[in-house]
Amino acid sequence: MSDEVIGGYRLLKHLVTGQASQVWEVRDASGQHFAMKLLLPEKATQSQFRHFLLHEAEVGKELAHPNIIRIVHVDRDPKNPYFVMEFFPAGNLKLRIQRKETPFIREKGQDILKQIATGLAFMNAKGWVHRDVKPDNILVNSAGEVKLIDFAIAQRIPTGMAKWFQRRGKPQGTRSYMSPEQIRGKALDGRADVYSFAATAFEFVTGRPPFRGASNQDLLVKHISEKPASPMIYNPDVTKEFSELVLQMLAKKKEDRPTDFHEVLMRMRTLKVFKGGGTPPVKE
Repeated sequence: MSDEVIGGYRLLKHLVTGQASQVWEVRDASGQHFAMKLLLPEKATQSQFRHFLLHEAEVGKELAHPNIIRIVHVDRDPKNPYFVMEFFPAGNLKLRIQRKETPFIREKGQDILKQIATGLAFMNAKGWVHRDVKPDNILVNSAGEVKLIDFAIAQRIPTGMAKWFQRRGKPQGTRSYMSPEQIRGKALDGRADVYSFAATAFEFVTGRPPFRGASNQDLLVKHISEKPASPMIYNPDVTKEFSELVLQMLAKKKEDRPTDFHEVLMRMRTLKVFKGGGTPPVKE
């Protein structure tokens, strides 16, 4: 299929297939490499999947930040919609956790978590809540550089009167990382992403998410009502200070969490994630 050209981009290499879409490495006429996301042929005519793909592209275009994947072109073709983004050859955080890349996680972990929080601080400040922060949606290359991806279910943060009149929505997200208010379908702000970031950070430093359930429903109930264990229980190498921050970010009530990612970042400036080093020099 590498001979195929779509919109002036030559498809070079298949990178990944999701439930409804696929991502290819492509090259434009000038020889530059990009990544193209397009729907699977059987999904391309279904309006629901078109909406998610194009919504992801439009949100991404608004978010120009070093820690967020850059969208360079969107094509709303009725038969085959797609968007083109910067080519960032890297696996996601989930893969590194599954491969138990402990030396990498110890060395780069503090900086990786700060970059994720920085990207999310920018996204929330722009008026968006990601709603699907998880290790799968965080690309990390071997240098420890981070790019947030996948804004398919990102949602505007309600402001003013909209806060009071927002209809209760159908919960969307990934069960292992969803905040209690997200599970309940309530109006969300950046503190929902703070919770999902905490669940991601928990898994990043311990190798497992904060909650596991015998069933999907059991898992959701645990997010709403069960107290999470400290990350230190699963990895004694994690500092008490970072464990306490993670547990605060996992608070059931959003009012008990840090106010936003700026507060998270301020807290992270003065603590270490792991005992015995693993802290990058402070960059002014």
